[in-house]
Amino acid sequence: MKSHACMNRIHRLVWNQALVAGAVALTGGLFLAPFAQAGSSADPASTPVNPPVAAAPSASGANAVTQAAVQQGALNCVARINQVSNFLGFSPQAGAVLMMPPSQPDQRLIPLAMEVPTEGGSAYVSATFAPNQANGCGAAYDAVVYWPQKCEAVAAKQFADLKRAGQVKTSIAVLDGGPATKVFLMPAGSGCVSIKKEVVL
Repeated sequence: MKSHACMNRIHRLVWNQALVAGAVALTGGLFLAPFAQAGSSADPASTPVNPPVAAAPSASGANAVTQAAVQQGALNCVARINQVSNFLGFSPQAGAVLMMPPSQPDQRLIPLAMEVPTEGGSAYVSATFAPNQANGCGAAYDAVVYWPQKCEAVAAKQFADLKRAGQVKTSIAVLDGGPATKVFLMPAGSGCVSIKKEVVL
């Protein structure tokens, strides 16, 4: 994982001062969504979820995402879940869906989806946590943001410190931030969608 100062700099690049300070307070929430059992005939869309949990941190400094993971028995990834979700902007203004496995949460992948406010609307962030890795708990995330500017302008302004590395195929540009970080820029109407993918090493 990069140093705290470096991560803060990258965070500012991705969100471009995205967290809305002084805006009307929204009810931040967290939903727990159980995985569908293999072979289950239940419609995943109709699977009940737990009521939202306030996003206020506890006295221990663990945010609501981390507290929910602990309550569901996911102990091996507690520190990583707290570290990554805080870095990615979980706050009272954000929302999250934590998809807990139906059993053995310390032996299975734990996906997390978040909606984070930006100055232009909302960003979608998807993170996955993998217990029992060489670094204790592995993690990777994708941060998806829509920009009203063309992709060339987004690359120059928001990701100026990343190297251009060609295209995935025909339309999606790749910016290289090293072995663990890539940014993909995809034209979307008159604007651009950036997808920042990072693996926590």
